Amino acid sequence: MTDSNTTTSSTPAARRVAVAGASGRMGRMLIEAVRNTPDCRLAGALDVAASPAIGSDAGAFLGFASGVAIAADLRAGLQDAQVLIDFTRPEGTMAHLAVCRELGVQAVIGTTGFSDAQKAEIAEIAKDIAIVMAPNMSVGVNVTFKLLEMAAKALSTGYDIEIVEAHHRHKIDAPSGTALKMGEVIADALGRDLKECAVYGREGVTGERDPSTIGFATVRGGDIVGDHTVLFAGTGERIEIAHKSSSRANYAQGSLRAVRFLADQRAGLFDMFDVLGLR
Repeated sequence: MTDSNTTTSSTPAARRVAVAGASGRMGRMLIEAVRNTPDCRLAGALDVAASPAIGSDAGAFLGFASGVAIAADLRAGLQDAQVLIDFTRPEGTMAHLAVCRELGVQAVIGTTGFSDAQKAEIAEIAKDIAIVMAPNMSVGVNVTFKLLEMAAKALSTGYDIEIVEAHHRHKIDAPSGTALKMGEVIADALGRDLKECAVYGREGVTGERDPSTIGFATVRGGDIVGDHTVLFAGTGERIEIAHKSSSRANYAQGSLRAVRFLADQRAGLFDMFDVLGLR
């Protein structure tokens, strides 16, 4: 019997999060973000077997003991986790997802550069576990996607569309996943197929610009975190919609919003529009 004057409250248990690429720049940013988030706790840290960080405490770079050792064994690293955050490379992410599927671990994927076949395989895996996959986890970038959708519909004729992106010298894929997603959002809004209308390079005598195309330009240099500008160039005016990142922290915070969103999902493939309610 419960006393009518007694009130009880329950705080949801913290979500148990594993981080892939734990010793990398983004991995460390994610570990720090998880540490500073009351409703999440670090439950696993993964890295490649060749990493010198294997066996060390995942929080050592911050000067604290997390109690979680960085591991190369995927099953050992994921055994206590509810969700994996993965910003690595396509081949690594696919291997991680296979084990996540086996163990029933959800996934937040910020990796870019997947082939069409890999994307199809991820969609199959998402029939068994819940996955949020987005080329950019930043809340601001995803709001920018929505703005681009609106702009493309309003500026559907009489405007040439060009996408310019810039990243640090270490980025290995081009154009960036974010730039490609911008192109997809715009092409979908215009009823086009990006594969048919994208132009990824111009050189020599190119002839007059085809107004149905969407152009891409790539810059690599220094420590640029990520700059993206979409230009709608008309006659007599230009509209530019831009997003510039000065820190990876915004990617980490968006990832944690995705982790919370997955708490209510059993299976399915979602993106940040679902997480942010932008559908």
